[in-house]
Amino acid sequence: MDKAAFSMALIRILSGCLEVTAAIIMIKLNDVQKALVVNSMLAMMGPFILISTTTIGLVQLSDKLSPIRLIWILAGVCCLLIGILKK
Repeated sequence: MDKAAFSMALIRILSGCLEVTAAIIMIKLNDVQKALVVNSMLAMMGPFILISTTTIGLVQLSDKLSPIRLIWILAGVCCLLIGILKK
């Protein structure tokens, strides 16, 4: 099994577990204000998870991609982050 693919999948599994745990906490809290705080903390993790998985994949593929393609991929990731983080 490819270590990079396994690492990326493991991060996504942990992310999914975090999402489910946050949903359970929101249900247990039964308060909109507290649920919003939990949701905000969860939203801060999203970009970190995206950057982590993308970085692992790009490092693994860096020797197979031309520098121009890497620049395009990084530009796309930057656009995603700007779209996610800009309010």
